[in-house]
Amino acid sequence: MTEIRTLAEVRAMDVTGRRFHSANHEDILAGATTDVYFVKTREVLQELGLLETPVTAEVFPSRSGIMCGGEECRQLLLGRGVTMEAVPDGESFAEREVVLRVEGAYDRFGVFETALLGILASSAGWATAARECREAAQGKPFLSFGARHVHPAVAPAMERAAIAGGAAGASCLLGAWLGGREPSGTIPHAAILIAGDTLAVAQAYDRIMPPGQPRVILVDTFKDEAEESLRVAAALGDRLDAVRLDTPWERGGVTPELVAEVRARLDAAGHKQVKIFVSGGITPERMPALVRAGADAFGVGSYISRARPIDMTMDLKEIDGRPVAKRGRIPGRTPTPRLVKVI
Repeated sequence: MTEIRTLAEVRAMDVTGRRFHSANHEDILAGATTDVYFVKTREVLQELGLLETPVTAEVFPSRSGIMCGGEECRQLLLGRGVTMEAVPDGESFAEREVVLRVEGAYDRFGVFETALLGILASSAGWATAARECREAAQGKPFLSFGARHVHPAVAPAMERAAIAGGAAGASCLLGAWLGGREPSGTIPHAAILIAGDTLAVAQAYDRIMPPGQPRVILVDTFKDEAEESLRVAAALGDRLDAVRLDTPWERGGVTPELVAEVRARLDAAGHKQVKIFVSGGITPERMPALVRAGADAFGVGSYISRARPIDMTMDLKEIDGRPVAKRGRIPGRTPTPRLVKVI
């Protein structure tokens, strides 16, 4: 798809034959995800002979959080004849602090304002939720398991943002690799339900997984979690790295009391090396008590995936080198020493 530059081209867009209701990379680069008023703005500026007006634009957030999405913004603007500065991904920002600045002819980037703000808003929201989990986990690692809770078109971006915010890894294949991690995870209840026995699946898993893959076994499918943990630990011995507790809410979920019991029974049976991995509705509020009870790691899904986006706003602050601003805002570029030039 070529870049959309006129309202006539908007009207000529053909969406027949698309298999999914989501944008691909070419759609984003063509401006197909923008708000239509930016296309109309281009036509107005062209009529006035102002398309190449040099401007400085700044982006700021509605609340504090963790920066993420700057790398995608850089890729969107790369080669467009503009300069860009941004707070590095993974760093914190304050409410209304400038997190990104673009300088260049307005026509080179104006149509991408929608995409730039959307990338930052969602990515920063996910990264901020992940940082909250990291702080609540008190040094214990957690994985992002949220891909099933969002549209697959954005799941990799969400998982990558979670890693930027502090997750040790992610289960989504593409998301994990984009975050610089090997995908992490065990097996679902479906495998155990089909096989009919947790121990049979654990032994098969142990036989076929390569040496570098941790042996983490789900133990809440059929029997008492402590009983299943002991059965699996006895069979796998030192090869068992951890048991995973994912007790459904219908049975009370994973409680600190359950974690403490499993830990005590494993220790009493001589399996102190076996760690306890906890998942299922994990939130920062639940983590501290679970850590005190003996949880060694977590899988976090919906708390990160459902994170509220951090609203982002783009303002023009200079036009042709002159300080400007809409009413209520301060004209001219904002002093922002933390910005790093990326283009």
